[in-house]
Amino acid sequence: MTAISGVQFSIPVQRPAAIAPEQASARQNQQQTNAEGLTEAEEKTVRELKQRDIEVRAHEQAHKSVGGPYAGAVSFDTVTGPDGREYAVGGEVQIDASAVRGNPEETIRKMEIVIRAALAPAEPSPQDVQVAAQAQQTKLQAQAELRQERAEEAAERRGEGGQQNGLLAALQAFSDAEKTTRQTTEDITGILLDIAV
Repeated sequence: MTAISGVQFSIPVQRPAAIAPEQASARQNQQQTNAEGLTEAEEKTVRELKQRDIEVRAHEQAHKSVGGPYAGAVSFDTVTGPDGREYAVGGEVQIDASAVRGNPEETIRKMEIVIRAALAPAEPSPQDVQVAAQAQQTKLQAQAELRQERAEEAAERRGEGGQQNGLLAALQAFSDAEKTTRQTTEDITGILLDIAV
């Protein structure tokens, strides 16, 4: 299982520090509380926590909904806000990114879903991009395996004289996979650079 997670992000919850007695009365006058008993600073923290909670839940739900049968349950890292409520500040979705043993065609289909799931959020995290890159690599290996199987089948149909041609076809398939891997690596590097900027 590979974890696809959102960016871990913490918003510090302001806790009162020890203050000198002469500052206490001045500070008390500055700290107006709302109907819930929160100061302005605490209200600001709650607003930030609510916004982060919405972002995290949307990010993880995007992974979950696109990952389909390969996505596990969503789990969240939460903090308790000054209002006593729990807010999601990080999360992850477990996704099965393993190859389908003995079935390169199904592996290719599965890795396409895993890649889409990893990159589904509006702003994929670096870990999301890494999962997509790993799935792309698995997909390329499956494509090379599939080409080799097809070349061997074609050689068998042609008979004895086709063995040499089958070997050449397998070598060509490997060469094609290597070129595709290089191109994919360049594409993923471009994505990572775009995210970093």
